[in-house]
Amino acid sequence: MSTPFGPEYVRALAPYQAGKPIAEVAREFGLDESKIIKLASNENPLGMPESARLAMQQAVADIGRYPDANGFDLKAAISAKYGVPQDWVTLGNGSNDILELAAHAFVQPRQSVVYAQYGFLVYALATQAVGARAIEVKAKDFGHDLQAMAAAIADDTRLVFIANPNNPTGTFLPAAELEAFLKAVPQHVVVVIDEAYNEYLSADLQYESTDWVRTFPNLIVSRTMSKAYGLAGLRVGFAIGQPGVTDLLNRIRQPFNVNSLAQAAAVAALTDKAFLQKSAEVNAQGYKQLIQAFDELGLTYVPSYGNFVLVKVGDDDGAGARVNLALLKQGIIVRPVGNYGLPQWLRITVGLPEENAAFIAALKTILG
Repeated sequence: MSTPFGPEYVRALAPYQAGKPIAEVAREFGLDESKIIKLASNENPLGMPESARLAMQQAVADIGRYPDANGFDLKAAISAKYGVPQDWVTLGNGSNDILELAAHAFVQPRQSVVYAQYGFLVYALATQAVGARAIEVKAKDFGHDLQAMAAAIADDTRLVFIANPNNPTGTFLPAAELEAFLKAVPQHVVVVIDEAYNEYLSADLQYESTDWVRTFPNLIVSRTMSKAYGLAGLRVGFAIGQPGVTDLLNRIRQPFNVNSLAQAAAVAALTDKAFLQKSAEVNAQGYKQLIQAFDELGLTYVPSYGNFVLVKVGDDDGAGARVNLALLKQGIIVRPVGNYGLPQWLRITVGLPEENAAFIAALKTILG
């Protein structure tokens, strides 16, 4: 019998399961691709901004050459938008790349990482991938219990992950609570605030966490261009932190991890205020459309601050899978969350009005 390859903690990993692609559902259920509605992966239903499309078309002329490995223009755009030096910025192949870079840069095998129950699944995967010990802190109202998380930090803890708003539950932590938490964390523990859905927050809840980076040298703020900016297929993320942390991230970051077209599109999208505003407006209207239907159906849901809603579709542990399958047969893709320990629930991305309406009609039929 041959000896298994690789460390045991890598062999034990369960690969991340992304939302089902439209083409796969079409093949599996014999459906017309053009009529399938995907509300599974928290993508922007408006697609990409025209400004980004034009920038990509111009960048195609130079596609035979490698991308700028240091992403000068994109870092300059991020620097200008957030008022930080360019050496405070790390580019990622999506923000998922940033999360994994942080685990590899700051955590050694058998050290510990703290994150919340129902936190983004990649936190657990990134922790396991480096052979670290996970400290999962019980959720409070489906979100982060920051006091319990601060208390859970052990002598060997080197990294804390916080999602705000949180995926998949949509919960939100006010700025004052986050700042108090940062003050309580030991300086040798790096905190990653994962803000993939920050742009969907209403004006009264908006806060600028990058300002905290100046105060806390152990803080990394992670952002993505995949959600509100509509560039999910291009995979662009970035981290903002002081050079003490970004230098280490960039030492292990793969060269050319953000391709030329993605860099060009991201530069254009970052300054497209009109598209960002429209994305937020469409999301707010669609969110109201969904929760009104859930209220009419008497369904429990978690109030969300992102571009999705977590809704309970039954009382038995097979409810989520059963309703998900019924929706797939009708050409509607949503996200089951049994892998988060929420088998009775589904996560629904906010779509265009007609997409939301089609989902609601199908759900009403399925639930009788």
